[in-house]
Amino acid sequence: MTRKKPSTLSRKPHKYHVPAKEREYFSENLGLLLQSAVPLGEAFQSLANSTRSRPMKKALHATLADIDSGLSLADALQRAGIVGNQTLALVRLGEQSGNLAENLQIAAKQEEKSRVFRAKVRSALLYPVFVLSLTLVVGLGVAWFLLPRLAATFSQLHVDLPLISKILIQFGTYLNTYGIIAVPLFLAAILLIGYILFGFTPTKSLGQRLLFKLPGTSRLMREAEIAQLGYLMGILLNAGLPITQAVTLLASASNLVHYKKFYRYLAISLDEGYSVKDSLARYPHSQRLLPPTIQQMIIAGERSGSLPSVLLTLGRTYEQKADLTSQNLEVILEPILLIIVWFGVLLVSIAVIIPIYSLVGGLGQ
Repeated sequence: MTRKKPSTLSRKPHKYHVPAKEREYFSENLGLLLQSAVPLGEAFQSLANSTRSRPMKKALHATLADIDSGLSLADALQRAGIVGNQTLALVRLGEQSGNLAENLQIAAKQEEKSRVFRAKVRSALLYPVFVLSLTLVVGLGVAWFLLPRLAATFSQLHVDLPLISKILIQFGTYLNTYGIIAVPLFLAAILLIGYILFGFTPTKSLGQRLLFKLPGTSRLMREAEIAQLGYLMGILLNAGLPITQAVTLLASASNLVHYKKFYRYLAISLDEGYSVKDSLARYPHSQRLLPPTIQQMIIAGERSGSLPSVLLTLGRTYEQKADLTSQNLEVILEPILLIIVWFGVLLVSIAVIIPIYSLVGGLGQ
């Protein structure tokens, strides 16, 4: 088959939406096939024949076509979007060092860890989301159906209402008139805001800033990122990659905007000849991203020449911490939920009870 140069590719890049389980299956089985000396084209064909996912099947055929056109495996996978940034970095390193099969096995294990971790986080967040959703539904129901009736009653009895009662009753009256239109628009606005904060790439950093302000999620995100830093950097340095390139690949593997910016700065600073200690000291607020104890461990590892082993130990330690925090996330967020529910109940109670006391006092006189 005649190979074309990458610049002559006719197919436009297309990102396929491949489930996390399929990604893990792809990395693990491709590594096993390559370790068994199966040619890359036959390995892709075998995986395409065995998968039942139509997006995955299309992605595998598109990736194989790009490889036949002259692209490297890492570039072809990047065009198809089959694997994440972390796996992509390991594949690129494996092609450079000749350890592609071993790196794919490592990537598969890390994909599995990430998938299990995300499942734990979703499970921990299920209770808070349920409580907040139920609170919102009950609050809208009270404002929509109860407050307009109270408004009519208080109006007939000429009760002098406090400001908070007037605001809530006017809100209930508005819902009674325009609720069929206003409530769906409100729910759609919430979904749109959620997508802008957490799903839309250009504005995803705003949602991450918000999560970093919450006590439970900020700790969990920091521990998971440090675990990835230690694990991936340790593997890359053990494979003989220069630290500057390792940090650059780490930046491409990270999903957090703050850490991406931090890693890119470190790569530039190290490339300019600064040590890890000086690079960390020059970055503003670096201790918010990496605690001082972690920085001291990394600096000591650089001085002693044992940085890869220190980073791998750091990755294992913080992976366990992240697992524990994800299990306790529900307990951490429970006081915040109680405060939100308490405030909503208190607001409605004050708005309703104060006019009733005024009415009873007027009747007594």
